[in-house]
Amino acid sequence: MITVNSVSGGKTSAYIAANYPADYDVFSLVRTNDKSCLFPDAKLRQMVSDRIGVEFIGTLEMDEIIYTIFDLEQFIGREIVWVSSKDTMESLIKRPENNMLPSPLRRYCTNQLKMKPIFEWWLDKVKTPALFRIGFRANEMRRAKNTTSKYNDNGFLEFKHIVGKHKGGRNKWKTTEWQRQEFPLIDDGIFKDDVEKFWADKPVRFAQINNCVGCFHRNEMLLNKLWKTHTNKMQVFSDLEKNRKYPNDTLKSTSLTYLDIKNFKTQTELSFDDFNECDSGYCGL
Repeated sequence: MITVNSVSGGKTSAYIAANYPADYDVFSLVRTNDKSCLFPDAKLRQMVSDRIGVEFIGTLEMDEIIYTIFDLEQFIGREIVWVSSKDTMESLIKRPENNMLPSPLRRYCTNQLKMKPIFEWWLDKVKTPALFRIGFRANEMRRAKNTTSKYNDNGFLEFKHIVGKHKGGRNKWKTTEWQRQEFPLIDDGIFKDDVEKFWADKPVRFAQINNCVGCFHRNEMLLNKLWKTHTNKMQVFSDLEKNRKYPNDTLKSTSLTYLDIKNFKTQTELSFDDFNECDSGYCGL
């Protein structure tokens, strides 16, 4: 069975890429076309554009993730496949069927901006069910169990995708078996401190936190911190929240908007080290 390492840009999935070689290593990039988020290095910006096949303006994750993937590729000595949705975060949210930011009740962003591009790459290049290595650590068995509970009767995850149109114009859908997941860090008893120690002296740069800066999973105090450090990216999320169908259904505290969180008056200045993974959220990859 073909093996695939799902690389998110974080230290844990990078640890898997470095220590468990696979047939393919795949990274899915979330893009924005907002010029305020223009990635500052023009040469790397062009390199990313060449990898994904569309113009790369910027990402709504921390910019460091771009350096991470190029550094990691050099470190492991294997090509990392870059994929990206045809949609940016903005165009996805503005679709009539969405018309609201992703929320705990409608978490469509992960499926559309992360999983779908990987599935489309798999459908083009691999075509048969593959073994995907996922970066769940030894204390994250519940997350692994939650994933495997979604297997079909043949022991695979399925993906529902459009394969054409009916005569009346409605989309024609198909469900395809495409992956079984493996959790090598759980199997080998690897914890967060093991991952941190491994990367302490390695030439790979990592962002302070991963996934989209304005992710609804994040603790509101962390989002306030991100308003101060990544104002341009947080402003994109705030602008998208305006005039959406249910603007207050985005965050954990549904009475708060991104603008409300920006205006918090904190008594002490927090650092990113004051937050943990439970505060920062994750894409589930």
